[in-house]
Amino acid sequence: MNYKAGIVSLGCAKNQVDAEMLLFTLKNKGFTIVNDPADADAVIVNTCGFIESAKQESIDEIIELGKLKREGTIKAIIVTGCLAERYKNEITKQLYEVDAAIGIGANEQIADVVLKALDGKKSEIFPDKLCLPLEGGRIQSTPPYTAYIKIAEGCDNCCTYCAIPLIRGRFRSRRPEDIVKEAEMLAENGVKELNVIAQDTTRYGEDLFGEPYLAKLLKMLCKIDGFKWIRVLYCYPDRITDELIDTIASEEKIVKYIDIPLQHCNGEVLKKMNRRGNRESLTALLNKIRAKIPDVIFRSTFITGFPGETDEQFEELAEFAAEIKFQRLGCFAYSQEENTKAALLPEQIDDEIKQKRADIIMEHQQKVMSEYCKSLIGKSLEVLVEGYDKLAECFFGRSYADSHEVDGCVFFTCNGKKPKAGDFVTVKITNYMGCDPVGETD
Repeated sequence: MNYKAGIVSLGCAKNQVDAEMLLFTLKNKGFTIVNDPADADAVIVNTCGFIESAKQESIDEIIELGKLKREGTIKAIIVTGCLAERYKNEITKQLYEVDAAIGIGANEQIADVVLKALDGKKSEIFPDKLCLPLEGGRIQSTPPYTAYIKIAEGCDNCCTYCAIPLIRGRFRSRRPEDIVKEAEMLAENGVKELNVIAQDTTRYGEDLFGEPYLAKLLKMLCKIDGFKWIRVLYCYPDRITDELIDTIASEEKIVKYIDIPLQHCNGEVLKKMNRRGNRESLTALLNKIRAKIPDVIFRSTFITGFPGETDEQFEELAEFAAEIKFQRLGCFAYSQEENTKAALLPEQIDDEIKQKRADIIMEHQQKVMSEYCKSLIGKSLEVLVEGYDKLAECFFGRSYADSHEVDGCVFFTCNGKKPKAGDFVTVKITNYMGCDPVGETD
């Protein structure tokens, strides 16, 4: 029988790449892949288990699919990804809708697991997480003009608030020749924007070569015909070398956009997080980058309400954000995650205070982003077209300042030839709407 399978992938882009590999494995085993879970016989939920809100999203999705299963629309629900890896057998005990729960190390067995589930046989398989394959085919789930490429798996940073090392295991870099080969295939398939990802891209190559290798890898990727933009995400501040900064500055294909999840700026808080640096060192790093790359876009994330964070330490973080003026910033209330060192720290902070602090940062961030949009008026931006908004009666796309499905859009009108998704156009900015620039093609 030709079964139909669908995947719901939650969480980060790294998880999405895993989902694309799962899709390839299923198709290779004879399954028909469908986009709408309601059209599938079996639905795989590739879960996120990073923080409480992400875990809840995964659980809510499973419960909603359970309704389809009870109605007879779908026949089986299989859970994989970070939530399954983290909670293992608890998944099927707590969520009766689930027919199978497997750890990330069992992803290559997905077809057999699905077939058993459709045959009424439950599976709980949790091999060593290091069995998660670094190589394999993919069915691209992003629009054809943009794709992610995962250059490493796992994490060795061991930040005290983070469960990722427990879930994903130690840091493992892919061989550069394998990455280049995959990138060449993506370019041949029409990808114009390549997004380089890992838990910590700046650690890439240390386990293979004994030294940072990201800059060298980026230079290899820049030589591939077809890519117009190469975007680097998830850079750890300690490992942003002068070589990497110079490479981003000098290579035309690398967009001048650096994602640096800083989490905080106070030295004492960072030390408790098992991170390095302080406000002075981080400011110096960011100023150095801006001096070498004047139009650079900084994206970062902050955590408020980490155990023991004082009012003064929070004020320092707020002042730091106001001083640096990150064009892109997310701020999250600290999530107390079991089996992490920070969860056992004294002076846990009330949820309401944690969230209020995050809200204060983000309220100010709205002003920063509006100021940035205002500064663009009269300038021209190269925009990657993503579609047409019928309600707004205009096109939309992303500039170099906007990461796929993370940041905002540029909205624009076009009086001449109508562009299609994947085209690059030049847009003169005339206004802004909220935190999104508005303009017209030259």
